[in-house]
Amino acid sequence: MCAVPTDEIYEKYLQKAILEINELGDEIARTAGGARVPVLGSGHPLADVFLLKPAPQPAEVQEGVAFYGRAGQAILKSLQRLRVDPMAIYGTNCLKFADGDEEESRPFLLRELHIVGPKLVVAMGERAVAFLNTLAFPLADAVDPEGSGLQRWTPTIQALAVPDIDESLDEQPAKTRFWNAFKALGPWWAELPPY
Repeated sequence: MCAVPTDEIYEKYLQKAILEINELGDEIARTAGGARVPVLGSGHPLADVFLLKPAPQPAEVQEGVAFYGRAGQAILKSLQRLRVDPMAIYGTNCLKFADGDEEESRPFLLRELHIVGPKLVVAMGERAVAFLNTLAFPLADAVDPEGSGLQRWTPTIQALAVPDIDESLDEQPAKTRFWNAFKALGPWWAELPPY
């Protein structure tokens, strides 16, 4: 019997994740019904790091893509500073529409998490942490929004609670609070074993 190369197995998982993320995007678009603009997650469909914001901002609604605009640029700069590969990141919002509600969006986020299968969820702001804590994710512990550093979320996924990036961009003290929490991602990334 011949062993299957690891790269080939990974490629199969990647193709499956791409298909599932695309199907999820189609379902979110159908839910919008043409009357609303869906805001879809973006990034690598098998990312190690899953960034989670509470709700889409106007630029994200205009483009239909999470982390489009100021927040996305700030995150990219932060990732560069921490030497974290931006190709290992997936970002999304709890709410999938500007006028969306939690009940409508919860199943979409749950599926996104199952598809991506990250090693770390970065919940941005108390609203994102509270939303994450309401998901019926298997074996999940509650994430402490005031917790500093990495926390256990599930047996295979850690969580990092940081301030809301969208609320942190206009004033220096808020930027500093965000950076001081977010920079824990750097050492975590540096210790992540290669595939």
